Amino acid sequence: MLEGRRLLVTGVLTRDSIAWEVANRALADGAEVVLTGFGRGLRLTQRAARQLPAEVDVLELDVNEPEHLRRVADDLAARWGGLDGILHAIAFAPPDALGGQFLETPPESAEVAFRTSAFSFKALTAALLDLLERAEGGASVVGLDFDATVAWPVYDWMGVSKAALEAVSRYLARDLGPRGVRVNLVSAGPLETIAAGGIPGFDGLRDHWQRQAPLGWDTRDTGPVADAVRFLLSPMAAATTGEILHVDGGFHAVGAAA
Repeated sequence: MLEGRRLLVTGVLTRDSIAWEVANRALADGAEVVLTGFGRGLRLTQRAARQLPAEVDVLELDVNEPEHLRRVADDLAARWGGLDGILHAIAFAPPDALGGQFLETPPESAEVAFRTSAFSFKALTAALLDLLERAEGGASVVGLDFDATVAWPVYDWMGVSKAALEAVSRYLARDLGPRGVRVNLVSAGPLETIAAGGIPGFDGLRDHWQRQAPLGWDTRDTGPVADAVRFLLSPMAAATTGEILHVDGGFHAVGAAA
């Protein structure tokens, strides 16, 4: 599905990461993959990279640092000369922006959540746009989402940031379609990753999902989400942009558990 595609995959921390499974399956498809990490998580990314079936490089990238974005763009230009796809799997909210403190969250924390989780989707795509435009047959940018059409317990300003991410993806799809770049999101059900571990009350959300999703939901299986990302990164999705693909066992379609 992805043979010969040149892909940048962000957001790998451990083997349990959705992004790790995307990289794993992309390599099996015959893609070339580069990962990113930064700060204290960089060593975790490097360790996870060594568990992949082929050797991959890890570039340092803090998406909130313009200089990091420039360096990654320069590296990929020298390495490949173009770029076929990006997985944006980056989100963060300070502790006081989560956990039921919505009314008390200071603006500074809300702004950090928005910039890292939503604005960075635009920042990363714009920084690599020249490379994406060189992709033969068009390029694809995919982000990881969590349904932002409703308010969730404890999700608070991360939920607001995901709503912003959905809007950002639509505007990117509008502006980049004429330039041969597709932009889509995958809205995943809750999975037991390091990121999920930082959300207070995740266990309750997980249990609710398992009761209500018509197809059931395995919070330890990142494979179905990774396969949806693979599809959107591939030429098979050549006419799809501005879309939010739900991979959640059907939870989003059901108002209450049967």
